[in-house]
Amino acid sequence: MQLTSQLTCPSCGHVSIETMPTDACQFFYDCKGCGTRLKPKAGDCCVFCSYGTVLCPPRQAGNCCGN
Repeated sequence: MQLTSQLTCPSCGHVSIETMPTDACQFFYDCKGCGTRLKPKAGDCCVFCSYGTVLCPPRQAGNCCGN
């Protein structure tokens, strides 16, 4: 299981490598470049699944959001 993901802000393009929580989805993330608060896109469980290079650990394990 991969625990880090590269998040890219859709507003300013800032890239940050972040460690993902292993026991929950992360709904919000404040961009370190411009301060924009990122929220998951429709149909995604968390910001890592929407803006990251790696899916969140719960989704990688196949038990995300009750699945």
